[in-house]
Amino acid sequence: MDWLQLKIRKCISLPALFALGAILALVAELPFGGWIQLPLLSLAWWGLENIKSNSIKQYYLAGISIGLGYFIIGLWWIYISLHDVGGMNILLSCAAVFLLAAYNALFFSTATLPIYFFKKNFFLGLVLAANWVVIEWFRGWLFTGFPWLGLAELQVNGPFSAIAPYFGGLACTFFAVWSSWLLYRFIKQPKANGIALTCILLLMPILSVWHFTKPQGEPLSIELIQGNFAQSLIFNPNGIYKQMQFYEHAMKSSHAELVVSPETAFSWPESNLPTGLLGSLQDFSNTTQSNLLFGIIGKHINPPDGREFSNRALGLSANAPPYQYDKSHLVPFGEFIPPGFHWFVKAFGVPLSDFARGSQDQSLFTINRLGHDPLYAAITICYEDVFGSELADRLRRSEKSANLMINITNLAWFGASQAPTQQLRLSQLRSLETGLPALRATNTGITAVLGADGKVLAQLPEFAQETLRTKIQAYSGRTPYVIWGNAPILLFSCLLLIAAYMRQKQF
Repeated sequence: MDWLQLKIRKCISLPALFALGAILALVAELPFGGWIQLPLLSLAWWGLENIKSNSIKQYYLAGISIGLGYFIIGLWWIYISLHDVGGMNILLSCAAVFLLAAYNALFFSTATLPIYFFKKNFFLGLVLAANWVVIEWFRGWLFTGFPWLGLAELQVNGPFSAIAPYFGGLACTFFAVWSSWLLYRFIKQPKANGIALTCILLLMPILSVWHFTKPQGEPLSIELIQGNFAQSLIFNPNGIYKQMQFYEHAMKSSHAELVVSPETAFSWPESNLPTGLLGSLQDFSNTTQSNLLFGIIGKHINPPDGREFSNRALGLSANAPPYQYDKSHLVPFGEFIPPGFHWFVKAFGVPLSDFARGSQDQSLFTINRLGHDPLYAAITICYEDVFGSELADRLRRSEKSANLMINITNLAWFGASQAPTQQLRLSQLRSLETGLPALRATNTGITAVLGADGKVLAQLPEFAQETLRTKIQAYSGRTPYVIWGNAPILLFSCLLLIAAYMRQKQF
């Protein structure tokens, strides 16, 4: 048996673990990726428990190897925005992708440390899951956070989506990690681990019986406009003008109660837009009683921090003052420049890279309807729907109760990659957490309508200039996650870690 164990350890190498991480990222795009994720994570735990060296340095490098494979494959599309769109040097673009992947791999490896430090703990699976939750939360907070490509988003196509309305995406992560550990330990202790795993899987359908939001009013007619304009056009005044003409004409041709165009549909600063453009759209809204929402570059007069532009969603409703939402959670390097990194943005060569930040307590967008009560929409712009706790906090503190969510985005920066499907899954997770339907209006895709259960109800093909015309049922109410946020799962995880540490000290 010792000979066999030695043989197994010799088969495990850093390249093999890197490949395992890459496969874990690739299966995310499969229809049942959340299920396939579990045995692959089990293989990762097996590999980490059986590495050739018992040193913490070797163990940590092994964890980093898995993380590197996972994040390089999952985030390679950043190269497109840096090199193909931004014109950055090839080597510098590749280095930027590698460094971002390496940064995230550090969190991945740190999250696995209980396997090394708590080997004799009977509840190691729970401790591993708790540590993963805490580290994942930290990854989503440090340096404004980058929780992209977490384990939770795969669970929209996996077994643990039912826990999201109760305790959010971090709870999905907890159960994914714990269940994969039980699956890994099944061979050694089939009875105990089999019973625990069966109970967890049976619990999920039971949790899905309860619904915390309910339909409100008649379905709302909507149109989501997908212009499919190449990102290179933002550097060409004629291209920008052509894009603005298209979106103006598309919105004025609408017959829906709500019409949504993507992020920066009008990609000139608000003060430089063609004379009368916004006024004519307001007149159209007054005449047809339509509600229009579209992305522009906002302009601030005498800003205190010197940042005069913002990434803005502008809403127009009949006989009402214009609504505006300024993006609050900005993309590092893309929308704000961290101190000491102006040289990087200059190498990128993209204008308007240092936006003003919107406040966290901006109001909801009021959707007025003839013969019906108004509806209220929570607006997010692109990257913001990665941060479920921030969205839940906004909904919790809002004076009005949100009935749906609207995300406007422009993923033309990332070409034909998996970035659009990754963000679609994140939007699905946000609908699961909040119990609210969602609209996604994008430039190149994926433009889609999501139900309150996170299911895709309708979508447009990518890289097509089309308009999605349908209806959406608004909802009212708040899920436990909106009420509590991440506090319960973080508190539970921290208590588990403290108990495990105290028990370890006793032995």
